[in-house]
Amino acid sequence: MAHPGRGFTQGLITDGDTVWESTGLYGQSALCRYPLGSDRAERRAALPAELFGEGICRSGDIIWQLTWQERVALRWDAGTLELTGRVPYNREGWGICAADGYLVTSDGTSELVRRDLDLTPQAVIHVRSAGRRVLGLNDLAWSAGTIWANVAGTHYLAGIDPDSGEVTDIVDARPAAERHLGDPQAIMNGIAALPGTGEFLLTGKGWRWIRQVRLKPAREGSARRHLLAGLSH
Repeated sequence: MAHPGRGFTQGLITDGDTVWESTGLYGQSALCRYPLGSDRAERRAALPAELFGEGICRSGDIIWQLTWQERVALRWDAGTLELTGRVPYNREGWGICAADGYLVTSDGTSELVRRDLDLTPQAVIHVRSAGRRVLGLNDLAWSAGTIWANVAGTHYLAGIDPDSGEVTDIVDARPAAERHLGDPQAIMNGIAALPGTGEFLLTGKGWRWIRQVRLKPAREGSARRHLLAGLSH
């Protein structure tokens, strides 16, 4: 389906046929809303130029939007896209998802943070695959008790047990990828669960399309090597 505006995708969520997308870059960051399949946003709220938009999640009537290095999170009204507040935030902002009564955030490392619905930290989840740290955890989605993460620097998705932090599933998402020769920033980033279907939406930074997919576990050996070959910082 069309990817309205072909934005620098940092976060993607959906409810029914409605999609909310967070886009990044200083001076270009925004929160957008559009019907799934539309070629243009029906509403777009720009962020102040000094903020770099990152992951988003919906909690009731609230959308939380993280910022990259500004140590602030934004609270939006999901219906009107009116900014209703700012709260201090204690890490770099990358991905965020709403889980079962709590929120989970990433910061590009191998750590996820479990948080209260007001973003207060509760606990750190150390993500491992066969005992090794999985770096580059980026945009997040929650589906059927599993945290799904885009792993930056790869075309792989990691399914993560929220209690142990162990990677329970690895998916090779290259069949859904786009080629953008000469643009190293045009990576896969943006995963949203479609409730009740077992399916997901996937897109990337500046991509032409949003793809609706089913996830199929990859072969364990080579998939694990690729998963662990993500960001090294």
